[in-house]
Amino acid sequence: MKENNNVCVIIGASHAGVNFAFALRQQGWLGEIRLIDGDFHLPYHRPPLSKAYLTSKDGIDKNLLKSEESYQKGNITLQLGLSVLSINRIDKTLTLSDATQQSYDKLVIATGARAFIPELSGLENASNLFSLRTAADVTAIRDAVNNCLNKRVVVLGGGYIGLETAASLHKMGAKVTILEREERVLSRVTAPQMSDFFQELHAKNNVSILTNKNVTHIEAKGSENFVFCSDGSSFIADCIVVGVGIRVNIELAQDAGLEIDNGIKVDAYNCTSDPSIYAIGDCTFHYNPHYDRFIRLESVQNAVDQAKIAAASIVGQNNRYDTIPWFWSDQYDIKLQIVGLSTGYNNVVIRTEIGEIIKFSVWYFKDNELLAVDAVNNAKAYVYGTKAIKERKLIDKLKLSDLNTEFKLENLFL
Repeated sequence: MKENNNVCVIIGASHAGVNFAFALRQQGWLGEIRLIDGDFHLPYHRPPLSKAYLTSKDGIDKNLLKSEESYQKGNITLQLGLSVLSINRIDKTLTLSDATQQSYDKLVIATGARAFIPELSGLENASNLFSLRTAADVTAIRDAVNNCLNKRVVVLGGGYIGLETAASLHKMGAKVTILEREERVLSRVTAPQMSDFFQELHAKNNVSILTNKNVTHIEAKGSENFVFCSDGSSFIADCIVVGVGIRVNIELAQDAGLEIDNGIKVDAYNCTSDPSIYAIGDCTFHYNPHYDRFIRLESVQNAVDQAKIAAASIVGQNNRYDTIPWFWSDQYDIKLQIVGLSTGYNNVVIRTEIGEIIKFSVWYFKDNELLAVDAVNNAKAYVYGTKAIKERKLIDKLKLSDLNTEFKLENLFL
């Protein structure tokens, strides 16, 4: 599949799509490579949006994935500001938003996800209400907060995006309140001990986190918003940031008749139910050999890894996807590194290192199997956890929690 006249079209120019385009060229694809994306900006890094980019004065050009010259050198055509309306699998053509059609030999869907906006009464009339998904979203938030006299911001949702955004807004001088519907923040992805840690961290930085707050409606009065909850409480906000989750962009694939199951279902080579169409990144539902189940991940690491697997597959190299997921989060002076998936854990071991800075790790086990590690300001624990999970090492939980046991991986094995 290296013929000069073949065309590979990629829908979506974020981490997955861009990394795929360059990987495909590096793998020897000689034909056309076209990247289509509805954003008018050159493709940019997403993780800094809720962190460094929000608090800086930089334009998005400081956060580009690749320079414009890189696409030219790689003979990769960018078609920005365009969306794909439909996929015709029989004719192998796409209908674009400018009414043109684009043919393909191979198609890669990297459509990612979009912010989920809940159906709340009064939401459409709210003043300065934003989601956080694109550079345009962040620029709008930054401008609104800087222009508000009282800088009162209510963040809906206590997931990682909500917490990171709140930390950044605090740095900008905002008075931030987080409203979380569940009984604790990060309830779906971490142990209660980690939830408590982040709750206390934000409290120490004068960010208020309120749990069990189910927002029912919003009333706009002039430039102020009144956010009402089911328990009768209400909060005044000059700005509202919605961070309650995402919706996977599967509509194109679904309308084209591709197999869908909690995302676009792909095989070990990231191929969909159509042999000419691949899918990569946040939009995919893929099998993870280590955990022996299908999963959908929202992470840069997964996007990049799947991009490489799909590119290799298209040029005839049958490399299978087999990666341990990892993530990270930056809040204030805290660096959280996560490896593995903690779903299904029934035992938690916490190791707190002695020193001047906060430094600890949370180890998630299902019986004797290590599933995941959360490492706070502790790169060594992250590295050890990664190796132990990959190699399915059995860890002595008593030694792990005993600070008298020197923290070396070989000392922790059963």
